[in-house]
Amino acid sequence: MGGVAVDVDTGGVKAPDGGWGWAVLAGCFVITGFSYAFPKAISVFFKELIREFGVGYSDTAWISSILLAMLYGTGPLCSVLVNRFGCRPVMMVGGLFASLGMILASFSTSIIHIYLCIGVITGLGLALNFQPSLIMLNRYFSEKRPLANGLSAAGSPVALCCLSPLGQLLQDHYGWRGGFLILGGILLNCCVCGALMKPLVGPKTLKAKDLEQDNKDETQKKKKPKAKLLDFSVFKDCGFVIYTVSASIMVLGLFVPPVFVVSYAKELGNEDTKSALLLTILGFIDIFARPTCGVIAGLKWVRPRCVYLLSFAMLFNGITDLVGSQAKDYVSLVVFCIFFGISYGMVGALQFEVLMAIVGTEKFSSAIGLVLLMEAIAVLVGPPGAGRLLDATKNYMWVFLLAGSEVVLSAVVLATCNFLFISNKSSAPADKLDNITATDNANTELCSKPAEMNDEEEKGEREEKKVAEVRPESVTVDSQEVERFLKEPQPNGDMANNPETCL
Repeated sequence: MGGVAVDVDTGGVKAPDGGWGWAVLAGCFVITGFSYAFPKAISVFFKELIREFGVGYSDTAWISSILLAMLYGTGPLCSVLVNRFGCRPVMMVGGLFASLGMILASFSTSIIHIYLCIGVITGLGLALNFQPSLIMLNRYFSEKRPLANGLSAAGSPVALCCLSPLGQLLQDHYGWRGGFLILGGILLNCCVCGALMKPLVGPKTLKAKDLEQDNKDETQKKKKPKAKLLDFSVFKDCGFVIYTVSASIMVLGLFVPPVFVVSYAKELGNEDTKSALLLTILGFIDIFARPTCGVIAGLKWVRPRCVYLLSFAMLFNGITDLVGSQAKDYVSLVVFCIFFGISYGMVGALQFEVLMAIVGTEKFSSAIGLVLLMEAIAVLVGPPGAGRLLDATKNYMWVFLLAGSEVVLSAVVLATCNFLFISNKSSAPADKLDNITATDNANTELCSKPAEMNDEEEKGEREEKKVAEVRPESVTVDSQEVERFLKEPQPNGDMANNPETCL
């Protein structure tokens, strides 16, 4: 599986792997942080919203659920907009939507208003930033793309460690309305990040005269059909289908442990602040795990097998959940969070790198939209399903066992199907093609060499006849010259002097 390091939207410009790409990476780092951390950081306002509107915790939890659903579920819409207008305009508009949603939410008079403002409007704005930022990162980096993906993915834990304390501080000083208003202003930085997404432009090699001569070609190009706004042909790629299925299964259980680990610690009799520290530990480990995994994925031996590294990361994460389900004290939960942070960071750094490698640059904008849509369904089913299981069993062990089993299953599906349907299918035809080519070349040589030998013999006989007719008195002299001429090595005539080598 190899990605195409060419930006098709700019006339086939090769990815620079640096330069302005580092500014694009910085913007992608911030956007990834906002997209993944904001739905979790907003939960610090839930208690105040419960008091303000007289609702339950499950009602406020829908804010984060709707926000995540918009982030994932609007993937195809983002793909269409990017293919139609480009990444930079879409991100600029998305930043305005993200900020507008939080500002309007500060004037809300019911929980329904907050659903619409934060969940729908802000969620749509973050989605319009997240997907185009990944597309631009894929266009600017090729050889260093695994490292770039790891660094950009590190924005999620960094932003979570910053936004959660900031949200609590804003709530203490300005209340939830003032906090929403200030966060809306902070989200305007998405527009700044969008401005960094400068399209790749190749060097101008055509002069004015050449451009005038190419006017005729432009009229012919206009007759060609326009590019598809959403390319469903990616489903014809077996690797993409395998990745989509395994990723959807993985998302069912991947986000469950971070949601329930704090409640799990409280259930074991630990204090609230001590229990909340577990997420800080998880996030701190995650910060270093993602760039490190990006460096490892960029190694020459590892990169062609990156899909198996992702399978290992998923298997590692699932086994961590299964073992963590047996935790009985705080120390064991700390150990669980350390290993979960490592495996979670590995998955976060590799999931989009593998997708880029499967579909390449040209189809990535459509592929990521379709994948996020499938994952949106799993996000809406996974955590609520785990919550129902907890209500039925009253035991966190079964929740972690279910999550671990789902992630392990996704790892097995990805690795096994890729080995059976991708590796063997790509290697077998290549072997047959080499054999056929080698056989054809051998037959061509065996057949052509005698023909060349016969041509040289006929040429020699013609020369002798011409010499005998023109100068009969010097036949002896001229025949010796002809024999000497035939014995000398001629181009493509080695087989005529040595016919035994043909055998």
